[in-house]
Amino acid sequence: MIKAVIIDDEPLAREVVKEFLAGYPQVQLMQECNDGFEGLKAIQQHQPDIIFLDIQMPKITGFEMLELVETMPAVIFTTAFEEHALRAFEVHAVDYLLKPFSRERFDRAFQKWLEQHNSNAAATAALLETAAATPLQNNRVVIKINGKIKIIPVQDIHYLEAADDYVKIVTHEGSFLKNKTMSFFEQTLDPQQFTRVHRSYILNVNQVTRIDPYEKENHLAILRSGARVLVSKTGYPRLKAALGL
Repeated sequence: MIKAVIIDDEPLAREVVKEFLAGYPQVQLMQECNDGFEGLKAIQQHQPDIIFLDIQMPKITGFEMLELVETMPAVIFTTAFEEHALRAFEVHAVDYLLKPFSRERFDRAFQKWLEQHNSNAAATAALLETAAATPLQNNRVVIKINGKIKIIPVQDIHYLEAADDYVKIVTHEGSFLKNKTMSFFEQTLDPQQFTRVHRSYILNVNQVTRIDPYEKENHLAILRSGARVLVSKTGYPRLKAALGL
């Protein structure tokens, strides 16, 4: 038995997928969800084999929801997202259904998944790396804390710090861990606002109040919060350039 979950804020779109899935007796529809919050809970509860996921939804996007999933199901997107943007995702072999879609197109996508079946998790991980670079994704960071979802606007980030396999995101509310790499954030955050000042630190230049000399040709960036961030010899010129000094 194949377990499926539908996640879409449009009731009509959910009904269409539900109707088309009825033609597959081996599929059990576990739950229909109206947004990414419900979707994340449903995935945790039912551990589906496949989900049918909208991209643009209230609260959090489909991409942001997938970032928080621990055991990744296969994904077929059901979306009205701009087709030109979706072309970039095709290279990762994750299929999508551009609304409105026909039964024939649905069957083609579903049969494609049935044939691949075990390769979709890696493809979805690659997709998220691509999606993170889109304007839809790079203006906020979504994290999960004790089962709850928190959205951090990037302008609220003071700095980021490497923390083993995680990155510590420091804001005025405190620090939060995200299971990403420093290189990921260096590539996706706005370079006019965020600068890699050290192998362990990425700094929001808008938070800097002054730069003090430190030992061995290093420097310390003093932030509005009073925090002190180490700036390496190679990071110092980048920081000066970002500040227009």
